[in-house]
Amino acid sequence: MTAAAPNPAAPARQPRISSELAGRIRAAIILPVVALLIAFLVGSLFIYLADAIKNKGVIDLGKPVVAYAALIGGSLSGFDPIIDTLKQAAPLVLGGLAVALGFKAGLFNIGVQGQLLMGVLGSVAVGVALADQPVWIAAPAAFIVGTLAGAAMGFVPGFLKAVSGAHEVVTTIMLNYVALNILAAAVSGPLRVPKAPAPVTFDVGHAALPIFLGKSGHVGIIIAAVMVFVVWWLLYKTTLGFEIRTAGANPDAARYAGMRPRRLVTLTMALSGGLAGMAGAGELLGVTHQTQTSFATSVGFDSIAVALLARSNPLAIIPSALLFGAMRAGAGQMQIQATPRELVDVLQAVILLVVVALPVVAKALGGRGAKALPVETETITKSYASESVPS
Repeated sequence: MTAAAPNPAAPARQPRISSELAGRIRAAIILPVVALLIAFLVGSLFIYLADAIKNKGVIDLGKPVVAYAALIGGSLSGFDPIIDTLKQAAPLVLGGLAVALGFKAGLFNIGVQGQLLMGVLGSVAVGVALADQPVWIAAPAAFIVGTLAGAAMGFVPGFLKAVSGAHEVVTTIMLNYVALNILAAAVSGPLRVPKAPAPVTFDVGHAALPIFLGKSGHVGIIIAAVMVFVVWWLLYKTTLGFEIRTAGANPDAARYAGMRPRRLVTLTMALSGGLAGMAGAGELLGVTHQTQTSFATSVGFDSIAVALLARSNPLAIIPSALLFGAMRAGAGQMQIQATPRELVDVLQAVILLVVVALPVVAKALGGRGAKALPVETETITKSYASESVPS
């Protein structure tokens, strides 16, 4: 008996697949690293400029090193700073997932901030109403209602885009202000503590998320981590996820394949809003336990940068959110070293600019042979203003 002849194609295919995988990994790592390096370089220039103005032209060359060392130390040097970093990162994980899910469907959800505020409102309303109930009843009920409130706010721009082609960027920006005023009206009216000097709600009491780590590490951190894998499974292991990614990459192909882009747009925006609502509910029930007429947070807008830095990969959202969370957690320590905490905003803005702009510039300089833009960059740079969603 003669041995079967080896398949000459088999040995060649494996190296090709490995090479493609290695290329994707390099592409996923290089851009964030370059963005970070440029951000820290620009941040250093701002530090030198501020130092020169303050000291009449005298510059301390080691000032950026001191500032960045304080930033790192304030977020990672000890158990409590690490817990603070995790607390800061948890809502960014959920907000980043909300933005990333929209990008996968070719949608730019700038309304995460408003959807988050609706999550805050829904969770505080139910939390206050159930404040005296057992924690295993009050906390899940408040968290679920906050999630549903965010989903309802996300459903609105999705439905408008599906039925009329209204651009989701325009509608979500406007709805951010609607959400802000709804929260203010509710806290100033039915949810206000009677005779309080300023509008504020009651404490949510037993509806607060349980602490499982240290003095302030609440269960919302675990929920955020779990949702990363839930969204990854949804996108890459389910038919719905395949349809969302197909519609985002090529809406015409999705339509011709029998998919229903209108339904997908509406559903995706609702799911995205639900994730943002989770972020708001987690912050309210896990950290503040009450709210005033304005809920001071930049999570909704920071989440855009988190998703872009992660290239809309749910698993990469974790390190991306941890980076931004560490910056927020260490900002106070950096300010103690005479560097304003607003430098963190500069760093995050530069990261966002570089992540969006570099692929566009590379494509422009690369000519016809350049690779296609990442789906999130493509979504941002092209306009759907005159398009309607195909039925």
